[in-house]
Amino acid sequence: MRWLITGAGGMLGSDLRAVLAGSDVVALTRAELDISDLSAVRAAVDGVDVVINTAAWTNVDAAETSESSATAVNGHAVAGLASVLGSRLIHISTDYVFDGSATSPIAEDTPHAPINAYGRGKAVGEKAVLNAGGYVVRTAWLYGEHGPNFVRTMLRLAADRETLDVVDDQVGPPTWSYPLAQQLVALARAAAAGRAAPGAYHGTAAGSTTWFGLAQAAFALSGLDPTRVRPTTSDKFPRPARRPAYSVLGHDGWAGTGVDPLPDWHTMLKEVMPALIR
Repeated sequence: MRWLITGAGGMLGSDLRAVLAGSDVVALTRAELDISDLSAVRAAVDGVDVVINTAAWTNVDAAETSESSATAVNGHAVAGLASVLGSRLIHISTDYVFDGSATSPIAEDTPHAPINAYGRGKAVGEKAVLNAGGYVVRTAWLYGEHGPNFVRTMLRLAADRETLDVVDDQVGPPTWSYPLAQQLVALARAAAAGRAAPGAYHGTAAGSTTWFGLAQAAFALSGLDPTRVRPTTSDKFPRPARRPAYSVLGHDGWAGTGVDPLPDWHTMLKEVMPALIR
């Protein structure tokens, strides 16, 4: 198989490069391929068997005042990719296409109900990919070794502050990006073998916690006193974009594909923590 990774300079894109090391892979950063340039996309995908699109507008709060720009990347550019690639496209999406009102894991076929501009743009992209017969993989609460993320931020702040107030009223599945990269590659291979039908899949860790719970776990695993993390509520940290209160995603879609759902969030955090604290 010949692979193309878009957005290859980001956290997940970097992990995909590592997982696919030794394969026939082209990894293009945002500077090297603007996915909104359809002619450049057509040239880049010529002869490619599968494209994993990790390129995205990721600034959730900025999207509130620049929704057209965010949707141009997360929606319309993705629609262009889908029109060229069809089933050759695996597109990375988000729990933000849902409103967070659920109280049990959200199924893959749940209708879109975004509550912010970022989510609306991502929903546009999702619909285009699904209509074109491609693959959508939604993830949530992503962290990893490459680039800024919540876990690294908590550990950095721990060096400067005696206590940290962290919200305890948002629930989600902290997901390490490297196992997700492995899962995406496995999905592409399952699709090529005819075991995985086009559609939506959920690439998130098993289990769930709150941001407060994640921060406490990160402190404990790095040898810090977890009682230094104190629970608070989201209204104490007002932000331009509303966040879903519940972001736990179901994993039934993997059944029959030969691809395993991701492990428990705490197991993954424990494994990667040495790399995050060095």
